[in-house]
This record gives sequence, structure tokens and C-alpha cells, in this order.
Amino acid sequence: MIKVAVTAKEFDKAAKVFRRAAAEDLECVRAPAQEDELAAMIQVDSIRHAIVGVERYAGPLYEALPPGGVLARFGVGHDGIDKQKATARGVICTNTPGVLDDSVAEMTLALLLAASRHVAAVAASTRSGHFAPLLGGELAGKTLAVIGCGPIGRKVARIAGRGFGMRVIGCDTADADVERMKADYGFAGVVKDFHVAVAVSDFVSLHIPSTPANYHFVNRERLAMIPATARLVNTARGAVLDESALFDAVSQSKLAGAALDVFENEPYQPVSPDKDLRKLENVLMTPHIGSSTREACDRMAERALRNIRLAQAGRAGEMDLLNPAVIREKKP
Repeated sequence: MIKVAVTAKEFDKAAKVFRRAAAEDLECVRAPAQEDELAAMIQVDSIRHAIVGVERYAGPLYEALPPGGVLARFGVGHDGIDKQKATARGVICTNTPGVLDDSVAEMTLALLLAASRHVAAVAASTRSGHFAPLLGGELAGKTLAVIGCGPIGRKVARIAGRGFGMRVIGCDTADADVERMKADYGFAGVVKDFHVAVAVSDFVSLHIPSTPANYHFVNRERLAMIPATARLVNTARGAVLDESALFDAVSQSKLAGAALDVFENEPYQPVSPDKDLRKLENVLMTPHIGSSTREACDRMAERALRNIRLAQAGRAGEMDLLNPAVIREKKP
């Protein structure tokens, strides 16, 4: 029986799936997320593979896992994993693309609705004994700029355009088959220029990966390109948005508001003590729950375990590899 360490939060999200794996070939054990503790457990218990969440792993974990072991990300974003260190050690890194697209896309639309109808504010007010309706706005007929037209961005476009009757403009640096994007996903158009995409937007939704090139992609200059009446939604990664610049834009009424599910520091801590987004009434914040549905978590667990089984079988070509160089380097 091959042992797999699964960080506690991820284990609990899909416990039935992880426990069921023992009936086949993998013994999944609940493990601490803190790197030193996780690395120590892996070494003491001779664990070969690990499944982890969003935490950053900088060093000890890569020395603890054996060459040929798998470091599987329970999710899609993998900026917390150092692929270079993993490759040097011979550790295979994977993620779980595709299985959480519906969950994150639905969360994006939930934030759009909640922000436009002031759901958080009126719910809190009603619970406290007040009955004070607030005037909101409809999504139908509004313009949504989708920044990043990958699988999640395309699903958001389809729901927003065909479900809510929004006009959706896509923005992506990659060349796109615009006619296919219109026909299959309901985009009104797809452009490469951020300024063009957001120029007449009512909402801007971020769906780009967290890479060094995308760090603070939505910065002070790009925020200034968005109409002051628009709201920004981020269900991608916290690092793609300059939260300090966002605070200034919203607090100075240069942006109508924001709805955020991801943050540069998680759990949330303001990037600057005097720019705490929690103090702004028109910023809606949720604790990175975009992929936290029972269905998506089960699919992520199953996909992570599938990658580990493929590694055990030597079928690297079928894995969701993040560092394919580690496989190439094994070849004579």
C-alpha cells in the first residue's frame, strides 16, 4: 500500500474519496499543511506522494519527498509550488485542471449578482432587525469584460451572455478564433487590448493565471482604464491584482466597487495597514471558496489520485504535469 500525505483542509473537503482509495492501492493520511511539519511526517512515515492546497512550499518539502514522488496540487493554481526545486529533486508536480471550472464560474456569477444587488449589506441589515431595502441593478443588458478567456473565463461568458443576457467582451493575449468564441460561448467580441475590453464595461472579471508576468497585472494604471461606475470581480488569484491600488480606486470613487474571492495574503491581511479592504462597504469579500463545492472537491481529489496512480504506472504522458522537464531529464 503506497502512502499519500493529504494536507488536512484538502483531506476534509473530500474525505470519502481519500478514504475509499485505501480499498484499492493508496493509503491517504491526513497531514499538516505547515511545510516543516509536513516534511517531517513524510520522512518519518516513508510517504511517497503528497497532495497539497494553496500554501507556499519553499524548501523542506522537496527534500522530504523521494525522487519519482508526486507533489499534487488540489486545485489549478500552482504558484505555491516551486517547480524548479521539484524538478531538481526529481519530484513530479501536477494539478487538477478542468474539474473545478463550473464551480468557479458559478461563484463568479454569484459575486456579480451579490455585488449588483447589495446582498451582503441587506442580509446583515435584515438579520440585525432592520428592514431597509437598497436599490440595486440588473445584470441583463450590462457589459462584462472577461479578462482571460481560458476554460473558466469561457464558462463565465456563456452563463453571463446566454443566461443573464449580458454583453460579454473577452480579453486574451492568445490568438482566438473569434467567430467560434461568439458561436460557442456567447462572446460579443474578443480583443487583446485591456483598455479596449474594459472601456465601456459595467463589470470586469479576472480569469488569468498567477505567473511572474501577471503579478499585479491589474495595477493602478489599468484600474484607471475601467469606468468609475464599474465593479471588479476577482476569482482568479490574489497576486494578479494590486490591492493597494484597488483600495485607493474604490475609496476615492474611481471604481464603484469590487467582489473578491482571492487575495494576495491568505488568510486575508491587508498589504498595507492603512489600506484594509474590509473597511470599504462596497468591497465584498469571501474566503477563497470559488472551488469549494462538494462536487468540485470530489473531482479534484479523484484527479489528484489519478495523477499519482499514473506516476506509479509510469504513464507520465497522461498526467497533468506542471514540470514536464522532470520526466525528460530521466531519459538517457
